[in-house]
Amino acid sequence: MGGVELPVTPPVEPMLAKSVPEVPVAEGMSYEPKWDGFRCLVFRDGDRVELASRGGKTMSRYFPEVVAQAKAQLPPRCVVDGELVVIRRDDGHPKLDFEWLQQRIHPADSRVRMLAAQTPADLIVFDLLALDDESFMTTPYGQRRARLHQALAPVVPPVHLTATTEDPAVARRWFEIFEGAGLDGVIAKPADIPYGPGKRLMFKVKHARTADCVVAGFRWHKSGGVLGSLLLGLYDEAGELRHVGVSASFTAARRKQLIEELAPYRMDSLDGHPWAAWAAPAEGARMPGAVSRWSAGKTLQWEPLRPELVAEVAYDAMEGDRFRHTARFVRWRPDRDPRSCDYSQLERPVRFDVDRVLAGEQ
Repeated sequence: MGGVELPVTPPVEPMLAKSVPEVPVAEGMSYEPKWDGFRCLVFRDGDRVELASRGGKTMSRYFPEVVAQAKAQLPPRCVVDGELVVIRRDDGHPKLDFEWLQQRIHPADSRVRMLAAQTPADLIVFDLLALDDESFMTTPYGQRRARLHQALAPVVPPVHLTATTEDPAVARRWFEIFEGAGLDGVIAKPADIPYGPGKRLMFKVKHARTADCVVAGFRWHKSGGVLGSLLLGLYDEAGELRHVGVSASFTAARRKQLIEELAPYRMDSLDGHPWAAWAAPAEGARMPGAVSRWSAGKTLQWEPLRPELVAEVAYDAMEGDRFRHTARFVRWRPDRDPRSCDYSQLERPVRFDVDRVLAGEQ
């Protein structure tokens, strides 16, 4: 990745945020919505544009429509930090859709072009690293933000300048209502911080919840012989056990203990298991062992368990009928009837229009 001649050139790690339990309050603190998409650094040098992922890989080929918008709307020579999102509008409720965004990463050029037309991505910009021949890496955030607002004042959708506020009460309100538009929290930025690549100089506040789930299987750890992850399920209204995600953060010692704890529940075959049909899944079916472009090189074979164990897990948000991120194991719930572990226990956010978030509604 390269080909641009700017004061800041790729690869650059994005600045990160440290998790905090509540909206922090300090003089000069600025708040903005925490967008749920692909983090993206955009390098524009005239007709040369590079979209760089958080890991430093180029995303330009996957989002040709964003490259075109960068050429059309961003300053001729600049480096900005932002988020790529896909907005789903098919049900009359504009909302971020991370699953649609994930589908944009595809090896086939024909598929890339088709998806660029069918599910185009928007670019939401929230920081400035360079403009013309000037680097802003060491400039305090408050000054960077002012220059960013000035430089991007003319942009129109699908390029957006993120909403910001210095009122913590507004930030708390955003935290409560914006989840219904597909966002997953609030970012807080001290006014005096430089742009620190890879450093956690910002703060993030995300939703934290718990749910009691059926543990219906597990995967082995890549090192072998110990547990890699627990496979979690919830019953739907039809009484079917749906795979909702995994819990995978354990110490080495705990991974070994869990294999022993799960031993009495292991099954020799899938006969009678609620996920037996996934041994020969229909096209597009979600299953614990499904191979995808996101899991290339990973071992996804799973071991079935009798669906009799219940675990309480912590999660932050849902994506459709699944946990958006890996859930954190809290404790076993031997007092809980597995059949009672259904979707009704989950807190569902109030629906909210993402266009109102993009418009900076307070």
